[in-house]
Amino acid sequence: MTEHRPIQIVVGLGNPGDRYALTRHNAGFWFVDRLAQEYGGAFREDRRHQGEVARIRVQGADVLLLKPTTFMNCSGASVRSLAAYLKVPPECVLVAHDELDLPVGTVRLKKGGGPGGHNGLKDVIAHMGREFFRLRIGIGHPREQRGEVIDYVLNRPGREDHAQILGAIEAAAEALQVMLVDGEQKAMHQLHTLPPPAAD
Repeated sequence: MTEHRPIQIVVGLGNPGDRYALTRHNAGFWFVDRLAQEYGGAFREDRRHQGEVARIRVQGADVLLLKPTTFMNCSGASVRSLAAYLKVPPECVLVAHDELDLPVGTVRLKKGGGPGGHNGLKDVIAHMGREFFRLRIGIGHPREQRGEVIDYVLNRPGREDHAQILGAIEAAAEALQVMLVDGEQKAMHQLHTLPPPAAD
C-alpha cells in the first residue's frame, strides 16, 4: 500500500499585477487567495523565492501557499526554489492553474502528465519534473485561432463564467481538506463526481 504523503506546498499560477488580477489565466492565483482567506493566511513578498508566500494550517497540517511573481511562463524557478529550500519533494506539491480543455466551472485533480499546452505548467515541469499534483480549474475554450485563445485567457470572464469558476474553486478548497486527511484518491472522487455546472 502506497504511503500517503500530504501536500506541503500549494502553488497558484498566474501573472502579477492589477492588469491581470481578474483574468481567466489567473485562476490559480484565485485559488490560493481563497485558501489564504479561508484559513487566515497573509501573503508576503519573498524575493529569495521570487514570489509571494503565505502560511496556513488546514486539518492540523501546515501548508505554504505560493504565488510566483515571475509571470506565468517563468513560474518554475519560483516553485523549485521554495520546494528545494524546504526539502519538499514534487509529490508533496500541488499546482493550481487555469485549464482551457475543461468546461467553465469544472475542476479536476491529477498527478503527473504533460503540460497540455499550458506554458506555466511547462516551465514548472522543466524545473520540477512531472510528479507534482495539478489542480485544473476549467475556464472553457473559445475554439478559435491561437490569437483568439491568447486574448481569451488574458481577459476577464463574464459574470456567469466568473461565478462558476469561483464555485469550482470553493469545491477545490473543500477537496484539499480531504486530500490532506484521506489522500488524493478520496479527494479526486469528491471532485470528479460533482454534478456538472448548470447550463446558461
